[in-house]
Amino acid sequence: MNPRATPARRVAFSLLALVVVAALAGCLGGVGSDVDSTSQTATAESPIEAADAGNLSVHFIDVGQGASVLVVGPTGETLLYDSGNWNDGGEHVLDYLRARNVTRIDYLVTSHGDADHVGGHAEVIDYYETEADGVGAVYDPGIAAATRTYEDYLDAIEEHDVTLYRSQAGDSIPMAGASVRVLAPPEEPLADRDRNENSLVLQVARGNASVLLTGDVESEAERYLTRTYGSELNATLLAAGHHGSNSSTGPGFLAAVAPRVVAIQSAYDSPYGHPHRELLGRLADRGVPTYWTGVHGSVVFETDGEAVTVRTQRDAPTDPLELRSAPGVEPGADGPLERRATFAVGGSSGVTPSPTVAADGGTETSRTADSLAVADVHADARGVEDENLNDEYVVFRNAGDRTIDLSGWTVADEADHTYTFPEGTTLGPGETLTLHTGTGRDGGGDYYWNAERPVWNNAGDTVFVRTDEGRLVLEVEYDG
Repeated sequence: MNPRATPARRVAFSLLALVVVAALAGCLGGVGSDVDSTSQTATAESPIEAADAGNLSVHFIDVGQGASVLVVGPTGETLLYDSGNWNDGGEHVLDYLRARNVTRIDYLVTSHGDADHVGGHAEVIDYYETEADGVGAVYDPGIAAATRTYEDYLDAIEEHDVTLYRSQAGDSIPMAGASVRVLAPPEEPLADRDRNENSLVLQVARGNASVLLTGDVESEAERYLTRTYGSELNATLLAAGHHGSNSSTGPGFLAAVAPRVVAIQSAYDSPYGHPHRELLGRLADRGVPTYWTGVHGSVVFETDGEAVTVRTQRDAPTDPLELRSAPGVEPGADGPLERRATFAVGGSSGVTPSPTVAADGGTETSRTADSLAVADVHADARGVEDENLNDEYVVFRNAGDRTIDLSGWTVADEADHTYTFPEGTTLGPGETLTLHTGTGRDGGGDYYWNAERPVWNNAGDTVFVRTDEGRLVLEVEYDG
């Protein structure tokens, strides 16, 4: 809970004139080929120096359990996406900006109103409006938060008469030399105006390189993005949603984005356990190099549109499953940003699942091996679900010409509920097997989870199947 929360609630923008941002047309480019890790050390350029070279740089500032991303365009314009947590008063962000001679924020973007994202907004606005060259404009999705932190942010906008834009899907931010599209939220808010699900999502591109900044979007917003944009979501760099929570960066969304690399912003000792092991497992399954501010410190991606350089404050593994083997980094830690990897833009990385058609006619994304497939997911049992668990089921099919031995293989959902097939379970060519959530005796193509509560989420979930050695062989996401 935020200690600065207050019961008073002011509707955002009630005292401020709104300007609708102009829509933009056009699509962004594709993503990169193999990462070439290096051990070379280089003194980090300032954002302005990098901009002089015509590059786009994206800085994931180490703010601990919060989020803040600085984007510096090819001509030197700056965009600050969030400003960290409420409990440091913008200190980490302002220290980082001042150290790199950022004298103006051209675009201050609020992903959403939570205090771990707007925690330094008031201080950033006050500093740049009184001691530096100002804030050009503020962009906000328009859903208020009933906290003192959010109130202070709005007060700073009013006090310094900074232009405020309410932004939504279809808008753009006019950064010179780069394309900045607003992909979400839609005009009609999602999930009953839930702030996370209505985060302002940006897609930033330079040449063939692109970056996707997702705030705290979760499953409903990710389904909206996937349905609305499809292959346009493809990005070189993905910022994992909600600090690496398992509720975000779901399998279908990850498959649509197909990132070359992923960045995660959260504290090493996150009170919420971020990043969650389920997400790290999904990234590992795809072989996606992952940079976490908790162990790498601040992370910078710089591109001319054709190649990308990655710099971090600390050297640490990028294998998602090895991240926690490195020592933690305190937010605001000093130290140069040293080059860790370079890679060319173009091609693809990791596993790109192929689209399949769901039993209900919707689109699923699956990755199969040994010809195992999901033929149907019946998540919504008839009547009272808790009393009819055998009407909640998944149907598996062997689409190949060889028998599959499923002994010891596991089936799991996004919440990591897990079922293990008993020894001797086989599935012949063309055969189907139905796994019921409830109780019963296995046989005749029917197997029983023996769960006491429903497993599969009616609103959408993911079916994971792993071998007895833990290798992921099937992943299917379905919508409700």
